[in-house]
Amino acid sequence: MSVQVEEQLRSRGLELLGPCEAFSRQGELLQQSALLRDFTPAEADLLGASMLRIRAQPGQVLIAEGEPSDWMMLLLHGVVDVGKRKIGAEFDSEEPGDTTRLAVLKQGAVVGEMSMLDGEPRYASCWALSEVEAALLTRAAVGRLINANPGVGAKLLVKLTQLLAQRLRNTSSQLVKILQKTGKSAALNAPGPGPGTA
Repeated sequence: MSVQVEEQLRSRGLELLGPCEAFSRQGELLQQSALLRDFTPAEADLLGASMLRIRAQPGQVLIAEGEPSDWMMLLLHGVVDVGKRKIGAEFDSEEPGDTTRLAVLKQGAVVGEMSMLDGEPRYASCWALSEVEAALLTRAAVGRLINANPGVGAKLLVKLTQLLAQRLRNTSSQLVKILQKTGKSAALNAPGPGPGTA
C-alpha cells in the first residue's frame, strides 16, 4: 500500500487494520458479493492478501467526490451511503439537500472501481452509515496480482468489467425513464437515417 493512500485514509480518521486474510472463511461474503461469487476459496484468499482492511465509524467519509485516487473498496460489513453533489453546490458544503443519494450499499458491494481503473477524480462521495469494514484494493496491487497470479488477476478484471457493464445498463435504463417522464421521449423515438444514408 502506498504511503500516499495510507495518509489519505488516516487523514479521514479511518482505521487501518492490515491485510485482509481468509476471505475463504467468510462464506456469506463469498455468496453475497458479485465480485467474489465466482472465485474459489483459494483464489479469494489470494485476492484478499492484496487488499488492506480498513474500518470507518458512522458519518466518516470513505471516498470524497472530486478527489484523485486509484483504489476501490469491497464492503465487508456495514452500510454505506453514496451521494453526488447537486449542480451548483460547493465542494466543501455540508448543507442538507446539497447532495443527491445515488445508492445505499451493503456487505459484498464494490465501490470506487471506476477511479481505480481510469485514475480519474471520484464521481461521487461515500459515507459510513454504520460501522463499516472494507477491503481496499489499489491499481498497483492489481498489477502485482496479475504478475504473480495471472488467472486470479484476469478473473478479477473480468468481474470488474461485468460490474461496470451492469452499472452502465442500470444508469441507461434510469436515464430513459427520466427522459420519458419529462416528455423528451420523442427525441429518443425520432426516426434515424434511412437505408443507405449512413
